Amino acid sequence: MTDFELKPEYFISDEAALRGLFHAISPLAALKSLPALDRHAQEFIRRAPFLCLGTQSAEGKADVSPRGDPVGFVRILDSKTLAIPDRPGNNRLDSLSNIIANPSVGLLFIIPGFEDTLRVNGQASLTVDPGLLASLAVDGRAPKLAIVVRITEVFMHCAKAFRRSHLWDPAHFQDRREMPSLAKIVLDQTTGAPDDAGEMRKIDDQLEEDYRKSMY
Repeated sequence: MTDFELKPEYFISDEAALRGLFHAISPLAALKSLPALDRHAQEFIRRAPFLCLGTQSAEGKADVSPRGDPVGFVRILDSKTLAIPDRPGNNRLDSLSNIIANPSVGLLFIIPGFEDTLRVNGQASLTVDPGLLASLAVDGRAPKLAIVVRITEVFMHCAKAFRRSHLWDPAHFQDRREMPSLAKIVLDQTTGAPDDAGEMRKIDDQLEEDYRKSMY
């Protein structure tokens, strides 16, 4: 596959050129941005079992990380402060390292079956406060740390992306078996996956066992 090259004459590189492509923002869209959580935003967060966390390193390298837990796993500390438990993962610590270098974060809260989402922007910090961590425990296991977000902006986001993608429509669900397993993909991308199907199946089974033991 040859490398794709953008044609410089078609670049959009300034705000005026960008705005010229679109209609003016509607008054309601401009007004919906709030500096704190109102009752609707709080209710949305209490229902959400999943969010995406956007961070950026000091050098500008962006990262988005999925975070999921039982419904209401994000703790509302007050109308401008959230606490997100950090559960066991692969220990790359991309999001956490980025927060130390650059505290600006963006959150996208998702509720299964809801086509609208909630967006929250703010400044994050990391804490090992034992009282807070104990309140975020699941099955008796507290997280090693929590991400505390001081909110600067919160607003609802419309349903168009979810409707275009048919994300919640079972008629559009794809068969996961049509692609290799996660373990095989990662091995193919790194050290190489075994050719023997039985050996690969053992590796897949081990990953499932690791999931079972290390969720919390």
